[in-house]
Amino acid sequence: MRTGNVTTPFGRRPMTLALVKRQLATAEIKPGKSVDKWKVFRDACEARALLDIQDRALAVLDALLSFYPESALSQDHGMIVFPSNAQLTVRAHGITGTTLRRHLAALVDAGLIVRKDSANGKRYARKDKTGEIEDAYGFDLSPLLARAEELALLAQQIAADRARFRRAKERLTICRRDVRKLISAAIEEHAPGDWISIEATYVALVRNIPRSPTVKDIETVLKEMEAFHAQIVNLLETQIDSEKTDTNDVGIDRHIQNSNTESTHELEPRSRNEQGAKPEGNRRPGREPIKAFPLAMVLKACPEIVMYGPDGKISNWRELMAAAIVVRSMLGVSPSAYQDACDVMGPENAAATLACILERSGHINSAGGYLRDLTAKARRDEFSLGPVLMALLRANGDSERKAG
Repeated sequence: MRTGNVTTPFGRRPMTLALVKRQLATAEIKPGKSVDKWKVFRDACEARALLDIQDRALAVLDALLSFYPESALSQDHGMIVFPSNAQLTVRAHGITGTTLRRHLAALVDAGLIVRKDSANGKRYARKDKTGEIEDAYGFDLSPLLARAEELALLAQQIAADRARFRRAKERLTICRRDVRKLISAAIEEHAPGDWISIEATYVALVRNIPRSPTVKDIETVLKEMEAFHAQIVNLLETQIDSEKTDTNDVGIDRHIQNSNTESTHELEPRSRNEQGAKPEGNRRPGREPIKAFPLAMVLKACPEIVMYGPDGKISNWRELMAAAIVVRSMLGVSPSAYQDACDVMGPENAAATLACILERSGHINSAGGYLRDLTAKARRDEFSLGPVLMALLRANGDSERKAG
């Protein structure tokens, strides 16, 4: 039993059972064991997050190792260094005495060094007649030798976590780019589907990423984003397959009509002026989407929607459309009614129309029914957003004059 390895600190510094455990561990170092001191130091630097020590503490450890005369840590050469605080301050890049003492305590708490204090707390070495060090008091570096393998494993773990974090972040960046561009393409090309709500879901996913994420944070968001990406691709694939089927059905119908000489379609009138012709105003498959009004004009006419934008402001059409999603839910407008409005009016005009409805919500009993009525009129080319915006602009102008 080697009880001589356990010593207590000088002065008011407390003794703990953890210190006893670390000092006893140094007694279990195998005879003849040695390790390059700078390799151990590099491993400690890599593992500093797991050891819960700061860069300044590592600078102090670097200074302590510089006072060890050999390049390899070994009990054959003694493991105690005894520099003064003034010497340590110089080699630790001129840190103050208070900072030095704080980081020395941190190294002790992290189990990288152990104090071996003299009776009066001074650091010194007693030599024999031949000049060899007989006894020394200062900082024992034995824990570095005892924990060399552990520190190496910790350093490898940190390196593996860093590589894992980098790979996950790269995958998330690519997945975010794919989702963002697929949604943008679907909105710009007016693909069927509630793409405004889908975009709002994407924005919510991105907002879940912390400012300083861990690897677990990144991997959690990555799984959600990859599942979201798969849903979008499946939706687009379904639409593409549906378009192919519709195209094939049209071709088959044309073939049947051309081959059937007794088809009743030949008896239908071909001109609007012929008897029985149906008005063509309700079906304009090739019509161009309604052009959007200037965003500044919409916001001036409908200022209430601004508070529903990201961070309480709206600076572009995308933010207006995001605010419209929030307003739609608040007003009780169903997703299908809003998507129908987007399909007929275009996403920008549908969002502007919802902003107008919000502005006049106190005078409207059912916002959802009102939007469906406007959509039906827009489908028949009987609704124009311009007069509504102009009326709201005049109303807001009158209100400002009365307030003034």
